[in-house]
Amino acid sequence: MSGVVRMHTAEHLLTAVMRRLYGSPRNLEMHLGEAKTKCDYEVGRPLGDDDARAIEAVVNAEIARDQGVSVIHITRAEAEARFDLWKVPPDAETIRVVSIGDVDATPCSGEHVARTGEIGRFVLRSHEMRSPTVVRIRFGLDSS
Repeated sequence: MSGVVRMHTAEHLLTAVMRRLYGSPRNLEMHLGEAKTKCDYEVGRPLGDDDARAIEAVVNAEIARDQGVSVIHITRAEAEARFDLWKVPPDAETIRVVSIGDVDATPCSGEHVARTGEIGRFVLRSHEMRSPTVVRIRFGLDSS
């Protein structure tokens, strides 16, 4: 399985954790890579090293739950009522939703692992405040 597929599912988990811990509705920007990924999130306050350790721990706890990843297709009307469709083409009538156990459900057209346990260990490599309310998180995965 490619590193990008594992990274993509890890990004979904990170986004769910950022929503839970800091109220970040979604990532503002993302660059998905084979070896490293970066995501920017709106946060209510500057994040420090303790926050970074907490984020890493919570993402790894979700990975360890080894939850299934599934896909459903719903109508655009149903999706508009439930999700932020900012990445969905405006003419799409059927929306593909990727669900990770009870952690996250997000409209997405990308490939994902079958279970979170396939991701490996999430390693938060760095975090920096891009502005007083936007944090950039860089992460990688360790398959050991």
